[in-house]
Amino acid sequence: MNTKVNIAGVTFRNPIMTASGTFGSGAEYGEFVDLNRLGAVVTKGVASVPWEGNPTPRVAEVYGGMLNAVGLQNPGIDLFIERDIPFLKHYDTKIIVNVCGHTVEEYCEVVERLADQPVDMLEINISCPNVKEGGIAFGQDASAVEAVTKEIKKHAAQPVIMKLSPNVTDIGDMAKAAEAGGADALSLINTLTGMKIDVKRRKFVLANKTGGLSGPAIHPIAVRMVYQAAQAVKLPIIGMGGVMNAEDALELILAGATAVSVGTANFKNPTATTDIINGIMEYMAAQSINDIRNLIGAVEE
Repeated sequence: MNTKVNIAGVTFRNPIMTASGTFGSGAEYGEFVDLNRLGAVVTKGVASVPWEGNPTPRVAEVYGGMLNAVGLQNPGIDLFIERDIPFLKHYDTKIIVNVCGHTVEEYCEVVERLADQPVDMLEINISCPNVKEGGIAFGQDASAVEAVTKEIKKHAAQPVIMKLSPNVTDIGDMAKAAEAGGADALSLINTLTGMKIDVKRRKFVLANKTGGLSGPAIHPIAVRMVYQAAQAVKLPIIGMGGVMNAEDALELILAGATAVSVGTANFKNPTATTDIINGIMEYMAAQSINDIRNLIGAVEE
C-alpha cells in the first residue's frame, strides 16, 4: 500500500501534516504524537522580528469550532533558526516553514534567512495585513497575490506554497494569481473571519473584536474551495479546514488535494494526526486501493 505523495519535487511518506499555528513547531505534541509518522510538520508562522500578537482574550469557543485572534505571535526568525529547526531535524519528517509579514520586504527577509536552512518547503501566509495598502490582506487582492508570489520566488531556495484566504469572492481567481506568480503549490483554506458577542456583558468576546473561525463548521466550505481551486489551476494543493477525522481528510483529497493539514482537531485530540493516518490506511485497505494517488481529485460527477 503506497501512501506517499509528491508536491513540487518533495516526497512525503503520507499526505497528513499539521496546520500552521496549531502544533507549535512540534515540541508541544512530541509526547503524544510520533512526529516520524507525519508527512510533515508545518511550523507556526515566523516573521523577520518577534511579534507579540494581539491583546487578550484572543481565543473563544463557538458552535462547531473556535475563533482565534492570536495575531501570529512568534519569536522571530533568529530564535526559530536557533531552536526550532534543530529540534525538528531529530525526526524523520518533512519541515514546512510558515512565513508571515506585513510587507513584501518582510516576507523576503525571512525567505532569504531560510535559504540555507535544512527545511523542505515554505508556506507563505498571505492572510497578513498589507500595511502599505491600508491593511487589506495580501490574499484578498489577486494582483497583490501575484506580485508577492513573484517577488518571494526570486528569493526562495525552497519550493513555495501560497496559503490562500477564503475571505474572497472567487477562490479560483486567487489560485490563478498565485500560479501566475510562480507558486509551486497552494494551501487552503485559512480561517474565515468571524465574531462573537457576550450578550450578558454586551461586549465583544475577543479583544480584537473579530477572529479567524476554524473547526468543523468551515469544513464544507474548505471542500468546495479546494475543488474550485483544483479545477482552476494545475498546482498541487494542500487542503485544510475543519479536518477532524479520516473521512474529512479523504473528502479534501477526493476534491483535489494532494495532502491535508490538520489544525483545530489537535486542540481537542492531540493524536488527531496519527489517528487520521491510521484511518486513511484502513479506508484504503477496505476499498482495495493500493496507491493514495489514485484518490486525488477522484470525486465522480
